[in-house]
Amino acid sequence: MSDALILVGRVAGAFGVRGEVRISAYTADPLALAGYKSLVREDGSPALTITSARAVKDGIIARSPQISTKEDADALRGLKLHVLRSDLPEPDEDEFYLTDLIGLAAVTPEGETVGKIKAVQDFGAGDILEIAPAAGGQTWYLAFTRENAPTVDIAGGKVVVIRPAEVGETEQNTDD
Repeated sequence: MSDALILVGRVAGAFGVRGEVRISAYTADPLALAGYKSLVREDGSPALTITSARAVKDGIIARSPQISTKEDADALRGLKLHVLRSDLPEPDEDEFYLTDLIGLAAVTPEGETVGKIKAVQDFGAGDILEIAPAAGGQTWYLAFTRENAPTVDIAGGKVVVIRPAEVGETEQNTDD
């Protein structure tokens, strides 16, 4: 696996007046943020070291030596926090990180390549694969569900995708 940076959280701002900071967590367990060696900025430079944390809805309240006042915490609002891919625990068998999907081929059940996964987005309603077409042109989106992506083969470098009928298309009635 490459040592890419993985987005794990974002500073939401100050919590109280004593230098605590609220962090929105993008991890399954928000307290996992406190366990990483270092949280870095998008450019790889150091961002925060968490010395203590407690879970709250959608994240954590943390203390960091880089933050001593409410103003320090508010100045970091919006800061995206990353970790190195190598700092993440290895997923269990038949599990993967969504970031591992980026760059994989998107293929039909018959094996035809229709594109490459450019990104995994979440606009609030669940994970969505952004797929760059093999023939070029505008990317398209596919809800990342078992129905639409029944097979994920990280080792094989592909995801089987089943694209729903395009809007406005009608199915042919073969019962006539």
